[in-house]
Amino acid sequence: MPDYLSDHVHLSDDGTAVVILDQTCLPNRTIYRTLRTAKEMFDAIHTLQVRGAPAIGICAAYDLYVLAQQISARSAEDFLRQLQGQADDLCASRPTAVNLSWALARMMQTAAAHDTVPEMLSALHRECLAIHREDIAMCRAIAEHGLSLIRDGDGILTHCNAGPLATSRYGTALGPLFLGHERGMHFHVYADETRPLLQGARLTSYELSRSGIDVTLICDNMASLVMKNGWIQACFVGCDRVAANGDTANKIGTSGVAILAAHYRIPFYVLGPTSTIDLSCSTGADIPIELRDPSEIKEKFYTEPMALPEVKCYNPAFDVTDHSLISGIVTEYGICRAPYTESLRAVFEKKRAAQSLSDEGRK
Repeated sequence: MPDYLSDHVHLSDDGTAVVILDQTCLPNRTIYRTLRTAKEMFDAIHTLQVRGAPAIGICAAYDLYVLAQQISARSAEDFLRQLQGQADDLCASRPTAVNLSWALARMMQTAAAHDTVPEMLSALHRECLAIHREDIAMCRAIAEHGLSLIRDGDGILTHCNAGPLATSRYGTALGPLFLGHERGMHFHVYADETRPLLQGARLTSYELSRSGIDVTLICDNMASLVMKNGWIQACFVGCDRVAANGDTANKIGTSGVAILAAHYRIPFYVLGPTSTIDLSCSTGADIPIELRDPSEIKEKFYTEPMALPEVKCYNPAFDVTDHSLISGIVTEYGICRAPYTESLRAVFEKKRAAQSLSDEGRK
């Protein structure tokens, strides 16, 4: 896998800044940006310079560590108060992806577990690196489980981007394809362009093509035809938040793909780490859906507007796929099947058991 697909969010060499590959410039330009200020970090997440739920979480953890180094505090309590303010501001950059709030809460808990500012800074440094390492391991495990669902020569349809750029190393929805490709398997991937921000066109087809995986780019409204033609054996998508009943928020248009897949009796799989599962959300109705600027529909990527200024736009960033349309939710601890209220809780029991064994091993 090319280096730029696996090292797109990291700390600077001196640890005082976060370096990201600006995804808004792809596929035509490869530009790295160095984030040092709270505004630069907020804007990087809000404007999708860094995107994909796991990548956002990794970036936010690094961001908070860098910002922590800039705090001048009279006491440990004052330090924690200021750090919480920075975390709250970062958390407001994008409301739907639960990894953002999850990573920031984990960093805050880490800081609060120590008594002095130097201890807190040291612990925050260790924790942000751990979050990134764990995501790499999670993506590999998800790739292994996902690969068991497909065969050599299958046609796979994917929506939006859930590859290395959205996570780390293998990615989630694309992880099984990269892993299978490494092992000599061949797939034909159909990538929805993913309107209005074209993550499928700009990012997914870029990742797959650069890695030597056979990919065909299609418009979103062509998915039904390629399914009807018999070219698709499975649909793989990522997720930004999974509710306790299995309802899943992902990039706008995902629920439409799931409905089409159900009609054509094609399995539809959601792939993501357990950090994306939010058991505090009972159903998809509890997931906040981000509304974005109408200009993304009317003007972005066009040399001139494609609609009159007075035309209203509705531009939700995500939709929610009903759990009844999902064939399985693939996590680093295994594949969850319906009923998801039971299997998702069971996978968290596996996670707790694994973490307990790991903690015992470190003692």
